[in-house]
Amino acid sequence: MITAPAPMPPAYDSGDTAWLLAATAMVLLMTPGLAFFYGGMVRTKHVLMMIKMSFAALAFGTLVWWAVGYTLAFGPDVGGAGLIGNLDHVFMNDIGLTTLTGHIPTYVYATFQMGFAIITVALISGAIADRATMRGWLVFVVLWLLIVYVPLAHWVFDEDGWIVKHLGALDFAGGLPVELNSGVAGLAVALVLRAPRDFARREERPNNIPLVVVGAGLLWFGWFGFNSGSALTDQGTAAAAFINTQLGAAGAMVTWPLVEKWRTGSVSTMGVVSSAVAGMVAITPACGEIDTLGAVVTGLVVGAVSAFAVTLKYRLGIDDTLDVVGVHGVGGFIGLIMVGLFATARISGQKGLFEGGGWALLGKQLVAIVAVMAFSFVLTWLIAKAVDRTVGFRATEEYAGVPGKEEERAYDFRTAGRLEEIVAGKTASAASDEEIVRQISRLLRDRQASR
Repeated sequence: MITAPAPMPPAYDSGDTAWLLAATAMVLLMTPGLAFFYGGMVRTKHVLMMIKMSFAALAFGTLVWWAVGYTLAFGPDVGGAGLIGNLDHVFMNDIGLTTLTGHIPTYVYATFQMGFAIITVALISGAIADRATMRGWLVFVVLWLLIVYVPLAHWVFDEDGWIVKHLGALDFAGGLPVELNSGVAGLAVALVLRAPRDFARREERPNNIPLVVVGAGLLWFGWFGFNSGSALTDQGTAAAAFINTQLGAAGAMVTWPLVEKWRTGSVSTMGVVSSAVAGMVAITPACGEIDTLGAVVTGLVVGAVSAFAVTLKYRLGIDDTLDVVGVHGVGGFIGLIMVGLFATARISGQKGLFEGGGWALLGKQLVAIVAVMAFSFVLTWLIAKAVDRTVGFRATEEYAGVPGKEEERAYDFRTAGRLEEIVAGKTASAASDEEIVRQISRLLRDRQASR
């Protein structure tokens, strides 16, 4: 017998709930998109490892958030200091079908925030692409989410967090706990998992630029849910965040290629897609706090600055392999500063410097930035060191093969390799041109039959 569900409380809003359900799905899609984005950027032999690192974050991040992450981030504040939540909601305890967060079911809100946690830790994998072990990565994901991400989420996203309640800094959609945090953490982990000696001289070519573009497209789509969903409503603020997200990306896509053209004489596809990501990173903390002009300026500034920032790793000797620091760290920093300059007071009541609000808000933004950077860098460095010393985090030059008869491959180059051997005369039986032709024909028939 099917019983009618319990009626929702009067505060429940079906329109806002429907929008957040859609936004949550969009945010969760960002991590598979990141897997494609990173997978296309690395060398061929590392494609599958990068994809598996993102999907591992998706699995382990989900379980950590369900078990204890949500309650520590959004449970009742411990001691009133705004530092961490309590354990009232371990394993989603005491949360039912009619439990609301504001006017939205808590299950929906918790899953929305889960997506933020997952994508944040997945981003860090780009800073250590091609040199991390999977076992070390799995342990790191769990520890980092609990020790670094969860407290920062409480500081910024929870209404009792010290950054929003006591300090009064502004961060609309996660510039502090997601973007700046992942960039600084990426720097710390990159320092622990030392770079190969020749990384500055080694030419790193993306193995599949179309795959990078597909990943960037999925990230772009998901970012609209990421930023607009943070309004927790389907009304005006969500619309402002939506258009500002697009404007931020577009602005960065103008200045980054210009810098690249000036420095190298050409504009690369990688530069174009990276600029779009940088623009959306920078607009994340600001998208609901600034107007459209501020969004365009934010995009223009971050595009130019990040285009320079991604090259500093060679001068500093830090192998931030896929530019997590230069894009997410620098982009998050710029976006948070732009809030202090261009905030319009339409949500928070606080105005930025260029809107007549003086230096107060900009000062608060700087305090929040320094606090998050210090907290994230120190604890991430310690976690990465501990993981490396215990289970091992730094990989050998090449990843070990996966279990099974043969190593798992992203692309099948065996036929091409065999053809090269035959034509080069390396096969013992290749005594004549006729024999070579017969071997090639046999190889191609076997290849066709195996498809």
